[in-house]
Amino acid sequence: MKAFVYQAVGKKALEERPKPKISAPTDAIVKIVKTTICGTDLRILKGDVPTCQPGRVLGHEGVGIIDEVGSAVAAYKAGDRVLISCISACGKCVYCRKLMYSHCTTGGWILGNTIDGTQAEFVRIPYADTSLYPILTGADEDALVMLSDILPTGFECGVLNGKIQPGGTVAIVGAGPIGLAALLTSQFYSPSEIIMIDLDSNRLDVAKRFGATDCVNSDDGKAVDKILKMTGGRGVDTVIEAVGIPATFELCEKLVAPGGRIANIGVHGVKVDLHLENLWDRNITIATRLVDASSTPMLLNLLRVGKIEPKLLITHHFPLTHILEAYETFAEAARTHALKVIIEA
Repeated sequence: MKAFVYQAVGKKALEERPKPKISAPTDAIVKIVKTTICGTDLRILKGDVPTCQPGRVLGHEGVGIIDEVGSAVAAYKAGDRVLISCISACGKCVYCRKLMYSHCTTGGWILGNTIDGTQAEFVRIPYADTSLYPILTGADEDALVMLSDILPTGFECGVLNGKIQPGGTVAIVGAGPIGLAALLTSQFYSPSEIIMIDLDSNRLDVAKRFGATDCVNSDDGKAVDKILKMTGGRGVDTVIEAVGIPATFELCEKLVAPGGRIANIGVHGVKVDLHLENLWDRNITIATRLVDASSTPMLLNLLRVGKIEPKLLITHHFPLTHILEAYETFAEAARTHALKVIIEA
């Protein structure tokens, strides 16, 4: 089969690999129909994710068709169309029983990290019964790919961890795909203001169309002054960090109001300074999280009845044979205006 492989820092290729085989009774082999690229995949290629070693097939999102199931798989059979969760969950360990599937002792984020992932023609899914979701006939599979990772991540790590409340004020630092996913799902809770902050005016225009009440271009270094002026000098109740670099996290520290929350989504590869000299007396809560995908059933229901439109995030389509072009397009978003790309296997 064809598979996209992380070869070394900065090196990648579409290779011929053996089709995966069942290795445990709880496994399923899924024929990939559609997948996508995540910002975390770019971090892996930069060497920022040491758990992912060279030689790994990347990708942790997608929809597909069951090709084969292990003897212990009860919920699925060959031919079933499924949504692949970015998180593999055994459903039995101490963390799974707390709904912290991301910390499953034998699963978690393993696809495209510690085991081969979904940017291939076939993928092995451990714990298939608890790591896949059935797709209803006629469902929009492009939209469903957005429910593998980006929508649950924006919602759980940003919105839920940020404890957004009706009438509250929100700032989202980073108007890339994950920040826009947080923007879409934060509207479930009817905040009075959602301020998007980014360096890219095109992405801020997109954020405005997606429901942001205000947009601030931080290119001039005056984002803090602008937002404090908007909020009467108080700051915002919830700040969501959706980039993953020191400068953006430190910006969040300057924007949060007394009693507010900083919810981190970004994947941080280097240290960040925590300015407790400024925050120690401000009743601030800082929340970190890896997506558990425990919200996926709820998001599937909202998608089914048309309450969310994750297809808004999709800007480009590529066949798997053009995945190198897809990565270039995704990585150069300032030039290409890319958000999420769909790769069809």
